[in-house]
Amino acid sequence: MSVPPPVSTSVPASPSASVPSAVSGAPRTPTQADLLDFVRRTAADPELIASLPLDPEGRTWVRLEGPGGSEAWLIGWPPGTGTGWHDHAESVGAFLTAAGELKENSLAARLPADGWKTLELTEEIDRQRKLPAGTGRAFGRHHVHEVLNESTEEHAISVHAYYPPLPQIRRYSRTGQILRLEHVERPEDWQ
Repeated sequence: MSVPPPVSTSVPASPSASVPSAVSGAPRTPTQADLLDFVRRTAADPELIASLPLDPEGRTWVRLEGPGGSEAWLIGWPPGTGTGWHDHAESVGAFLTAAGELKENSLAARLPADGWKTLELTEEIDRQRKLPAGTGRAFGRHHVHEVLNESTEEHAISVHAYYPPLPQIRRYSRTGQILRLEHVERPEDWQ
């Protein structure tokens, strides 16, 4: 899921953001399961979800304190908005719809990390998921997807977490079975 640039201050999520330690006192690297657990617990906080300002024209977001040094976001999606095709490079992640419904289109294949500009995708590589409130998923490195709020009337709200914090986001265009790398965003582009 594409993450917009931070525009507001960090907000501690009310659920505990810690990840249990394998060694007493030292946090361990959060896994996909840890991130999914975090987004589930965070999305279940009605006060936090209600605190997100919603804009009828564009997505809104607040950065949260994620578990074990992860990057986390609360994102509002006006009707008809989406991310476009992208990946999160070397980060694993999880997201969950807290309100409304989102749709995820994804590719059921791991793409090469670097060294390409255009790929011809094979048939039957496309996956679609409807993610109503309370539904989410975790994903691995180089997961290419787009997330959409297809509603014509309702905002959707979601919680996202990534580890390690996003080193880059690669943005793609897609025409039929052709996927093209359009540009790469780095954290300094978001701040």
